[in-house]
Amino acid sequence: MVHPGPPFRPGERSEESVLSADPSLQGVTAATVAAPVDDQLVLALPKGRILKELRPLLSHAGIHPEPAFDDDKSRLLRFATNVPNLSIIRVRSFDVATFVAFGAAHLGVAGNDVLMEFDYPEIYAPLDLGIGACRLSVAEPVEMMEGDDPSRWSHVRVATKYPEVTKRHFAARGVQAECVKLNGAMELAPTLGLCRRIVDLVSTGSTLKANGLVEVEHIADVTSRLIVNRAAFKTRTAEISQWIDKFREAVNARQA
Repeated sequence: MVHPGPPFRPGERSEESVLSADPSLQGVTAATVAAPVDDQLVLALPKGRILKELRPLLSHAGIHPEPAFDDDKSRLLRFATNVPNLSIIRVRSFDVATFVAFGAAHLGVAGNDVLMEFDYPEIYAPLDLGIGACRLSVAEPVEMMEGDDPSRWSHVRVATKYPEVTKRHFAARGVQAECVKLNGAMELAPTLGLCRRIVDLVSTGSTLKANGLVEVEHIADVTSRLIVNRAAFKTRTAEISQWIDKFREAVNARQA
């Protein structure tokens, strides 16, 4: 059973103050918002740029978080919504999949890069949201590219946030990959001699170019997916199916 914390941190703001401050919550009583936490569905969302692309989909699906959700100064990590039995948690993008896989959250939004890296069997990904589009690629210094032939690689040393995906990608080609795990600033690795190549997400390629790197192999296209805990889906099928349908409608409306 999921035992999430309370939707409001004691002493910070009352349910009544939230209801009066947000027009989207008008007509909803404080007693309704403060539904028993054991009965609430928990939606895990990633911090950062994906959240901005996700907000229109949330609104179209009828989900309006409390005002603190948009307050950059707020230290809250869990937020009430206008939906009585739904709360939102905001965590690092890599942690969304873990919260959902272990049942701490029932639904979430995660990139398929994260899903490929962790490969949790407990996660069901029923819907591609079509946001956060980018690609996972191998990159190396520009000066290496002219005399380099990826088809002849037998061993590579790679800096990456995605060691499991990287190893599987190269193993499929019979290449042994030695992965150096980094959580950021991947582009510095070749410059400082940590390793000659990196595997990282690429959007426009401007960061690679600014650091003297160029893509040499494409691993996968990446978008954000709506994900669901399989056990929760079996026990709360009607509720969760309703949200899958609402997000699907939002995606279709966005693409129309």
